[in-house]
Amino acid sequence: MKKIILATMMFGMFLASCTKNSQQEAFKYSVDTFYDVEILRYKVPGFEQLSLQQKKLCYYLSEAALSGMDILFDQNGAYNLRIRTALEGLYVNYQGDKKAEEFLALERYLKRVWFSNGIHHHYGADKFLPEFSQEWFVAACEQCGVTYDEAILPVMFDPTVLAKKINQTAGEDLILTSACNYYEGVTQKEAQAYYDAHKDKSAQPLWIGLNSKLVKKDGKVVEETYKVGGLYGEALEKVNFWLEKAKEVAENDQQKTVIQKLIDFNATGDLKTFNEYCIAWVQDLDSRVDFVNGFTETYGDPLGVTAAWESMVNFKDLEATQRAQLIAENAQWFEDNSPTDKRFKKENVTGVSAKVITAVILSGDCYPATPIGINLPNANWIRKEYGSKSVTIDNITDAYNAVANESGFAEEFMLPEIIDAYKKNGTRCSSLHTDLHECAGHGSGKLLDGVSKDALKEYSATIEETRADLFGLYFMADKKMIELGLLETPDDYKSYYYQQMMNGLLTQLVRIEPGKDLEQSHMRNRQLIALWVLKNAKNNEVEVIQQDGNYFVKINDYEGLQKLYGELLATIQRITSEGDYQAAKDLVEEYAVKINPEWHKNILERYAHLNLAPYKGFVNPVYTPVLDKNGEITDIQVDYTEGYVEQHLRYSKDYSFLTKK
Repeated sequence: MKKIILATMMFGMFLASCTKNSQQEAFKYSVDTFYDVEILRYKVPGFEQLSLQQKKLCYYLSEAALSGMDILFDQNGAYNLRIRTALEGLYVNYQGDKKAEEFLALERYLKRVWFSNGIHHHYGADKFLPEFSQEWFVAACEQCGVTYDEAILPVMFDPTVLAKKINQTAGEDLILTSACNYYEGVTQKEAQAYYDAHKDKSAQPLWIGLNSKLVKKDGKVVEETYKVGGLYGEALEKVNFWLEKAKEVAENDQQKTVIQKLIDFNATGDLKTFNEYCIAWVQDLDSRVDFVNGFTETYGDPLGVTAAWESMVNFKDLEATQRAQLIAENAQWFEDNSPTDKRFKKENVTGVSAKVITAVILSGDCYPATPIGINLPNANWIRKEYGSKSVTIDNITDAYNAVANESGFAEEFMLPEIIDAYKKNGTRCSSLHTDLHECAGHGSGKLLDGVSKDALKEYSATIEETRADLFGLYFMADKKMIELGLLETPDDYKSYYYQQMMNGLLTQLVRIEPGKDLEQSHMRNRQLIALWVLKNAKNNEVEVIQQDGNYFVKINDYEGLQKLYGELLATIQRITSEGDYQAAKDLVEEYAVKINPEWHKNILERYAHLNLAPYKGFVNPVYTPVLDKNGEITDIQVDYTEGYVEQHLRYSKDYSFLTKK
């Protein structure tokens, strides 16, 4: 999935233009806060108006989503599930003083492990260490009768062991220096040689490595496939159990075909079946209820080959979808008017469908932190021949906006002349850019004949997100936005240009520890754009200034900034279309990795005074079937009161199929 993470939102989460009605006032969005994280709830407006069949479909798909969530924990690190089980056992069974600092430190660490789906920071990828000692942990487990594998101790407590989940440092072996669990006993050179040797060069290629772990056995590199009866088989078997129930209440025959293809893929691991599933899924345009379930994004693999498990169940917001459909209907116009070389443009943009959705459940790589936009499938040949689905997730964005009103963020980091326009247009422009990014950006452009989708290797994710972001930014300033009724005045886009530059250069740095580089692909993408523009501005279109010792972005020429976005978009599209690995590497390493230490220090100091958590995540609603005397479901009730700790302990109890062996 090409996805927008709401980490783009060091700006978006602080939108203050959201008007609350009395129902919103009563709904408690904020659940918990720890370290750099705030946990929120999200509402599911419109669920009550769904038919009973649609509600049952949402429920069964949600159970399928939750049944696979431990797969991601294991993909993120081979010791994660063992560590989580030990921590939860100690947390539940602890008999000592629960107000003592050691126990409170255990609780904070466990909350962080849940949030990150493992022991490495969900965004920065560095390992976080407990604030309690190994000696205390061992003694407390013994006192409470909690057993654990001693192999987890150095993994938890030694900062040098498995220190980084995903290493993207140029010149190092990205596999041997990464703690993620996609490879075992294999070097980067061996893995790349294997994938090169097995690459499918047909017109409809199989995604070799999508759903497998690469291991060395008897001196030979082989794949161990994720499937029922194979790796993660226990969880996938349970996923299929609920998918079978979902198929029985599918809205139409096409949706039944989609679900059956996914069941078959989970059962066999066959990549041809996966292609058939993707094609069927992208052609299902009539169903109100939809879902993502399975091995989807490759951001977690340092080589960008194997996909992490994720799921999201949703239904279409019929009214808001009209906005996204306008962009999708004009996809060919955007392609034809892109500032890129004609050689790299699609002559016929195929099947871009767009909608605004309401999330029902989040799981795997979508939980607790989740994207606000999705565009699938990822296979370029399917996108070219059959099109793609593009979605914007409005109820998630609404939850972010609802907690942002009095943050003080805009007042601290924006120049005064920008704030009013930002608060007026921020929400609308943020949603518009998401739509452009997903509906038009990811679907634009083409690879030249013979160019592989993975030609850019470890830089592919950063370059692709840069390309889609630039596409959206460039067209936001076009008069077409006024013509389509997506913006009201020719100046509406300007506050969004400002916050994009501010975020890319300055405010996203609140997420990074002093002295660290940028590692995450979306953060690299945003700095690449902003820093390239800053350094290549010919007529002082944009600058970083100091006022009273603090750094601010100042834009002097918005039309000139749009032209710079267009220049960089043309460069990025050429790199993508030609598969120019060296040019991708040069751009990323020069603009996207290193942080200005003076800016960073200043931003951290100012942000600390606001007492805000830079990362947001969610607890899911709880869906409970209402049964008649014969055991038949007559309704599905939604409850929003479950807490963060309660939810994760329940999930571990009810859905930990990989740990119950």
